[in-house]
Amino acid sequence: MPDFFRADDDLIAFLVVTLGDGAAARGQELLGKEGYQDYFLLHGLATEVTDALAEYGHALMRHELGIGEKEKLDWQALVTQKYRGSRYAFGYPACPDLAQNAPVMELVGAERIGVTLTEEHQMVPEFSTSAIVAHHPKAKYFAV
Repeated sequence: MPDFFRADDDLIAFLVVTLGDGAAARGQELLGKEGYQDYFLLHGLATEVTDALAEYGHALMRHELGIGEKEKLDWQALVTQKYRGSRYAFGYPACPDLAQNAPVMELVGAERIGVTLTEEHQMVPEFSTSAIVAHHPKAKYFAV
């Protein structure tokens, strides 16, 4: 990933998004009532909505930088990253070190939206994510 940033006045972006406490609290209610199927459905939905919120934030960044898409991308274009740049979340293969969440949280002031970290650098509320965003044209998850 360092290849995507120059030593001069290049731009680096960070984001933190959250759904707040509601979805996790509702999930715990469902588990308490042995509503396992509803819990798993809610968990999956909340996970996908959190990722969609992060993708929306990334799209806003591209727009503000003047490198956004001229037309709305369809689902296939989104999942194959037909846009410029990429967002890398901590805890995944490109950025495995969850401890890097700490400086990001401080940089963006994540406490303003109610996001904190556990001792293991996991985000709270559960349905939250952070990312480092590279806007280099060749920044992609996979080179395939």
